[in-house]
Order: sequence, then C-alpha cells, then structure tokens
Amino acid sequence: MEKPKMNGIVKRIISALVLVPLTVGILYYGYPLVHLFALVVGGMLAWEWANMVKNNRPVFFAICYVLPMAAAVFLLPSLWLLVFVLGSMFLITLKVKDEQHRNLLVWGVPYIALGIGAVVWLYMMTGFQGTLWFLLMVWSVDIGGYVVGTNVKGPKLAPKISPNKTWSGLIGGMLLAALVSWGVSYVFGVREGFVFYMLYGAAVALVAQMGDLLESAVKRHLGLKDSSNLIPGHGGVFDRIDGVLVAAPVLVLVIFLVSLWQYNF
Repeated sequence: MEKPKMNGIVKRIISALVLVPLTVGILYYGYPLVHLFALVVGGMLAWEWANMVKNNRPVFFAICYVLPMAAAVFLLPSLWLLVFVLGSMFLITLKVKDEQHRNLLVWGVPYIALGIGAVVWLYMMTGFQGTLWFLLMVWSVDIGGYVVGTNVKGPKLAPKISPNKTWSGLIGGMLLAALVSWGVSYVFGVREGFVFYMLYGAAVALVAQMGDLLESAVKRHLGLKDSSNLIPGHGGVFDRIDGVLVAAPVLVLVIFLVSLWQYNF
C-alpha cells in the first residue's frame, strides 16, 4: 500500500476515534449539549455549502442557512419553522439572479435546516437510545459498503454520480446495518421482533445511501471531490453526515405518520 494512502487511512481512523466517542458522549449527556452540538455542526454545514456552491456572497448565504437551521434545532416542526425556512429561501431567491448555481443556493436552506433539525427532533422523540440506534445504522452502511465494495466490487451502483460505489457495497452495507440493528435491539432489552428491527436497519441504510448519492451528485455537478477539508482524512462535514441529513427527516416523518395513524385508530 502506498504511503500517502496509508496516511489517509490513519487520519480517518484518528478522526473517527475522536468524533464517534464525542458524539455518543454528547448524546448521553443530553440537553443542552445536544442542541449546542447541532448548532455547531449545522454552522459548519452552512459554511461548507456557502463555499461549495460558488457565489459572490458566501457570508450572506451562510447566515441565511444558519438562521432556519437554528430555528429547526429549537423548534419542533411547526408553522414558525416553516416561516423561517420559506423566508430564508425567498430572501436568497431575491439575491441569486446573477449566480450560476441558483437552485443549489436556494435549496441548501431546507437541506441543512431540516436535516440537522430532524436529528434533534429524533433525539427529543426517542432519547439517547433511539438516536444512537439510528446513528449506528448509518455508520454501519458506510463501513459495510466500504469493506464489501472494495473487496467484492462488481457492477457500479451509480457510475455517473459516484464511480466507486457498487451494488455489492450497498448490499453489504444494508446487511451490516440490519445485523447491527438486531444486535442493538437485543442490547437495549428488546427480545422480540428481530425480523422487524433487521428490516428497519436495512431500510435506514438504504435511505442513508440515497443521501450519500445526493451529495455525491451535487459535488460532481460542482466539480468537487470533498465538501471541505475540515475533518482530516474525511473531507468535510457533509461528506461524513450526508446520509444522516436525508435519513433523519425520513425517519422522523415515518414516526410522525405512525403516531398519527395510531392516534386516529
């Protein structure tokens, strides 16, 4: 293995050894660290997006992303949150007439705000265990996809978007997420319904992979390899939590619809 590649792997391992325990520790501590951590991560995402999407007003756009994101962190889904999101999108629309990537600048608002907000909402609804469970499944699809994809290889999943991703990697990631979900359910004292929890893990993994492909498509459209270099060996914050930003809102929506259905019936 070449030395530069080995150095990159070492950096990834060191970054993971720092970030994973930090995230788990903050989740375990709870409020207000969870909310403050979400604000910090969301602020980093806002900075990355404003600089990824080439424009003449990065500070202005970063602020437009931070405001609705901060509202999402402290407000459960509500009319006021909708006002913040739509208001920021409208404000950006007024300023992007001459920008090359107008749509990406506008749609960065719900992408960041609802993605980060949904993680906090999930924590408020399911607590430490439910949120950790979710994150472990997302991390599992990354690990399983990388290990299986690099060793088995095979047909490409989406060659025009992300040439390195394969169908074998997706299947491997979903299988690992399913096994992790089953294992976590057992550790948390759930002794029945293991098939459901395995399917739950596989479904979260699939949606997270779609989030990964979404960010890959954006970067390819912009001609970028990484969203930034904020995390040594990992690229940017978007590169690490792209799956979370899509899977969390979907999971929150499913929980809400299931709760609404149970309430009515």
